[in-house]
Amino acid sequence: MTMLTTKQVLEIVSRRESLEGEDLRRLDLQKADLSGANLRNANLSEANLSGANLRNANLWQATLAGANLSEANLSGANLSGADLSGANLSGADLSGANLRNANLWQATLAGTNLSEANLNEANLSGANLSKANLSGANLSEANLSGANLSGADLSEADLSRANLSEANLSGANLSEADLSEANLEDVIGIYKT
Repeated sequence: MTMLTTKQVLEIVSRRESLEGEDLRRLDLQKADLSGANLRNANLSEANLSGANLRNANLWQATLAGANLSEANLSGANLSGADLSGANLSGADLSGANLRNANLWQATLAGTNLSEANLNEANLSGANLSKANLSGANLSEANLSGANLSGADLSEADLSRANLSEANLSGANLSEADLSEANLEDVIGIYKT
């Protein structure tokens, strides 16, 4: 399979054709309009998608390891099972996105909007979520061990059965968050009784 060029990708998307399973590694798609695109199982590792519009895109089980998605619009996108390990999502909009079972190990999500997102069973260990908006997000059974959640808004978030061991919750808003059966071992920044 030959790698597509940036120009070819944009032409395919403009014709509303599928990019499922395509090799798009290291492509420069900065500020590209990929809204609603079918990128299932696509390899976008180390691609530059900063400022791109991926609203409602299908990125089911896509590989985005090390990709730059800073300031990208991923609202309503399907990222279920996607590999976003080490990706930069700082300032991105992932409101209402589906990230169930996604791998966000050591990803940068500082200042990211994840309100109402589904992060059920996602791996966020070692991720930087400082000042992220996770209000109303589903983080049940998520792995947040060692994650930086300082200053994050977790109001009304579901953190039931989540692993928060060694996470930094300094200054985080946990009002009305569900922490039932969560692992809070060695958590920084909250008082445990």
